[in-house]
Amino acid sequence: MGNCRSSEYTERSHRRRRRRGGGATTNATYNTGYNDAANANERKWSGRHHLPHQRAVQSMARVGSRVFRQSTMEHDWHASGVARQQHPQQHPNQHHQQQTQRGQYEHDQQQQQRQRVVVKNTKPLKEHKASTYEHVHEIVNLGIDHHRHERAHRNNDTAQQTLSGKVGLANLGNTCFLSSSLQCLSHTIPLTDYFLGYDFRSEINAENVLGTSGKLANSYAEVVKNLWLGGERSFGAVEFKRDLERFAPQFLGYEQHDSQELLAYLLDGIHEDLNRIKKRPYITDPDCDGTNDEGDAITAWSHYLQRNQSIIVDLFQGQLRNTLTCAHCSHVNVRFDPFMYLSLPIGDHCHSLDDCLELFCMEEVLEGDEAWYCPKCQDHVPATKKIDLFMLPPILIIHLKRFKFVGTRKSKIDKPINYTLQDWNLSSLKKSTGGIYPLYDLYAVSHHMGNVGFGHYVAHAKHRFDGEWYKFNDSNVTHIPNPGSASSTTSSSSSSSAYCLFYNRVEQFQQRNGQVLEKKTVIRRQSVGRPELWPHLQRNRASLWKSMRVPAQDMDQSWDDDDEEGEEMQLENYDEKKE
Repeated sequence: MGNCRSSEYTERSHRRRRRRGGGATTNATYNTGYNDAANANERKWSGRHHLPHQRAVQSMARVGSRVFRQSTMEHDWHASGVARQQHPQQHPNQHHQQQTQRGQYEHDQQQQQRQRVVVKNTKPLKEHKASTYEHVHEIVNLGIDHHRHERAHRNNDTAQQTLSGKVGLANLGNTCFLSSSLQCLSHTIPLTDYFLGYDFRSEINAENVLGTSGKLANSYAEVVKNLWLGGERSFGAVEFKRDLERFAPQFLGYEQHDSQELLAYLLDGIHEDLNRIKKRPYITDPDCDGTNDEGDAITAWSHYLQRNQSIIVDLFQGQLRNTLTCAHCSHVNVRFDPFMYLSLPIGDHCHSLDDCLELFCMEEVLEGDEAWYCPKCQDHVPATKKIDLFMLPPILIIHLKRFKFVGTRKSKIDKPINYTLQDWNLSSLKKSTGGIYPLYDLYAVSHHMGNVGFGHYVAHAKHRFDGEWYKFNDSNVTHIPNPGSASSTTSSSSSSSAYCLFYNRVEQFQQRNGQVLEKKTVIRRQSVGRPELWPHLQRNRASLWKSMRVPAQDMDQSWDDDDEEGEEMQLENYDEKKE
C-alpha cells in the first residue's frame, strides 16, 4: 500500500478454497432501529457505564452489521419470480388431488424438478455478498441525527444539535499536521460511515505482522466517534497519537511533520489492520506489451485483490499504467500499479490541477544513471517513461508537491493553483474505456501556511448535513462563507496554501424541478469473488469482459472453487476468446 506502490510480484499460488459465509443482500429491506422503544432497549443493553456516544455507535454498528450480513432469501425469492411463474404454488386441496391423480412417485419427481429450477435461478444471488455500503450510510445518517437531537434535549442546549462533525482537535504540541489530516478524513463520509455504522472489528486482521493487531484502527474509530457523537467542542486524540507513534515511530515527540506523510502512513496502517486477506499468496505479474491494456489491467487488479482487500482499497485505490519504451529496439514494457493518492509536481507553467496532472503524465526520458535495463537488448539503454491514469478510485486524494530540495536545502513552492470545487471532469486523462465516469466534487482541503521552518496546517471541509464549509484550526471551528478561499464565490478556487485535496466521485443525482438535491458516491466492496464490482467491470460494462484477453487461470481466481456455474462461465468465455 502507498503511493504508486506495486504488488509484490511473486509466483502464482495454487487455487485457494474459500468457505462462503456472511452473505448479505444489496437491496434487502431493513429496520433502522431508531425508535423510542429500540433506544430504550439499547440503553438497557449497553449498561450504565457506556457514554451516550458509545451507546449510539454500538447501536449503529450492530444494526449495520446485521443488515450487512442478513439473509438474502427474500431477495432471492423475488429474483426467482420466473421460476415461481413456471411452477406456481398450489392450494393444499389441489396438492392432495394432484397426489391422488398422478401418484406419489410422479409428484415427488415434480417437486424435485421444481427445487432444481428455483436453485438454478437463485444460486448466484443466494451466495453473493453485500456489494455497497449504502445501507450503512443511511443507518449512520439516521443515527447521528437522532443522537444529536437526543443530546440537545438531554442537556437543554439546542446548539448541540449542530455540534456533530464540527468538533475541533486539541493541539498536543505541534500536532496541527495531525489535526488537519484527521479532519479531512473525518469528512470522508464513506470512511466515517464504516467506523460508525459497520462492525469493523469483525474485519480486524490480528495475524498481519504489518499492522498493529487492530490498535490503530480502534483508536482512529474513537477519534471519529468523538468528532461526530461526542458532546464537547474539542477533543484531544492522545491515545490515537500513541498508537500512531507505535506504528510509525518517526511521529514520536512533538515536532512538526508533513500532513501528507501522516496521511500515507495512517491509511496504510488502517489498511493493514483491516486487510481481509489473512494469508497472502505468492503472485507473479507478467510484463505486458501494451496490446491488451484493458485485459492486462483486470488481471493485475485481480492479483492485487488476492493480497489486499479492505475499506481503504474500496475507497482510495486506483490504478496507474506505467509504460517504458526502449530507445534502441522499441521494446514496450507495461505495468499496472495501484495507487492511494496522486503526488503532482508544480511546474513553471502550472496554474491549475489539470496542468499539474498533465505534467505528471508527461513522457520523460531515462538516460545516464537512470537508464533502463531492456530485457530484449539485455543492457541498460535510454528509454522513455510515461505514467497514465488508468482507473480512478471513488475517493481521489491529490497531493501537491509544494516542498522541494535544492541541493540539501528544502524550500516551499507558494504558487497559487486553481482547483475545481464541483464537477471536476477527468475523462480526458483517464485512459481506460471501462469503469465509472470520472466526475469529482471537492469536499476537504489540508492547507499549509507559512514556510519550511515555520508553518501551520488547517483544514477546510464540507459538512455532510448542512453542505456548508468550515475551517478547522486545531480546537477552533469556524464557518467559511465562501468555499475554498475567502475571495471565491465560483465553482473553482485558487490557493497558494492548498496542499492535499480530497475529492469524491459523483455517480448518482437526486433532482427536483431541475435542482440537484443530493449527490451520491457509491462505494463497491472489492473482492476476488465479485469481479462485476471491480472498477474495470461495473455491471453496465461487464459484457466487455468477453472481449478481453484474460488467461483462464486468472479468471479461475475470480470465482470460488465450489461455484460450478462460475466455472462453466469461465470456460465458456475463454473458449469464445480463443475462437
